[in-house]
Amino acid sequence: MSPIKSLKVTYDAINENNTFSSGGFISGRVTLEVEKETKINSFLVKAKGKASVLWSQRIGTVNMVFYEKETLFKSEHFFIAEKKDEDSDVVHPGCHVYPFSFQIPQRDMPSSFKGEAGKVVYFLEAKLTRSMRMSTKDKADFTFLSLTDIPVTDMKSQFGTADKNLRFLNSGNISVNATIDGMKYYPGAELKIMAEIQNNSSRAIKPKYCLYQKQSFFALKSSRVRDVDIVKEEGELIEPSSNQNVSLSLSIPSDAIPSILSNCKVLKVEYKLKVYLDIKYSRDPEIKFPLVITAAPQNTAGAATSEALERTEPPPPYNSLYPTLPNPSGSS
Repeated sequence: MSPIKSLKVTYDAINENNTFSSGGFISGRVTLEVEKETKINSFLVKAKGKASVLWSQRIGTVNMVFYEKETLFKSEHFFIAEKKDEDSDVVHPGCHVYPFSFQIPQRDMPSSFKGEAGKVVYFLEAKLTRSMRMSTKDKADFTFLSLTDIPVTDMKSQFGTADKNLRFLNSGNISVNATIDGMKYYPGAELKIMAEIQNNSSRAIKPKYCLYQKQSFFALKSSRVRDVDIVKEEGELIEPSSNQNVSLSLSIPSDAIPSILSNCKVLKVEYKLKVYLDIKYSRDPEIKFPLVITAAPQNTAGAATSEALERTEPPPPYNSLYPTLPNPSGSS
């Protein structure tokens, strides 16, 4: 039976949303409980961010698997450095607590994300190795939020138009001219839509609106694209042979992740708003507006305001946090 009773890695939340960002610190502890004296070859904790994509596709008679990964950052801290068997450290019976702190690199990295064929994950992993034994591990994911301000074209509003000539059962012409009030939005913000709709057909039509996420994944010089609806709204019916001006305020979900455009090699996350007219027995005319969602500035209402999130100095010394902490090789 293994002398290792438990191994657990935990971290401290620094804000109410439990998110971390570039340049910030993530601190925690690894708790190791052993039942008898145990020789340990190495013992470490690492913080890591990585993006990966995976999907399969049938090409002819062959089922091709597409996989790619990208390491975003990796930091390690050794509690017990790697040693040969004869120099292994001995950990005595009891519960031992090993504190750690990592500074997340000050660089542009994508937010945590999970999509149809790929994901961006950030995690802590504790790993303990012993001679001639399988490694003992424990892992804890944490949420990374990119606070990078994504630059966009100076566009106060966007305009689009679409029309369609109908035949047979739905004879006539319909058109829509739509305007939205910007291009860049924060989670929780209101997106204002105004549309002028002309229904010169013989059938009632209904304006509809869809905010969706365009997920793109890249591997082995191939790509996979999926559209995922985020918010859907619809307006009132517009009767035949009538014109109407309509408006709508659409809320960006507060948990929408920032766009992932150029800070990841293996995947991309874009947002688009589709304004379209729902017509039975006919292809719907539609307008698509590109959007950029970025984290709200920290001095903006609704943004994270935790002092811990904003601090730039390193955390206090371990001995001030854990004055009675046992020596890693001692018993408690």
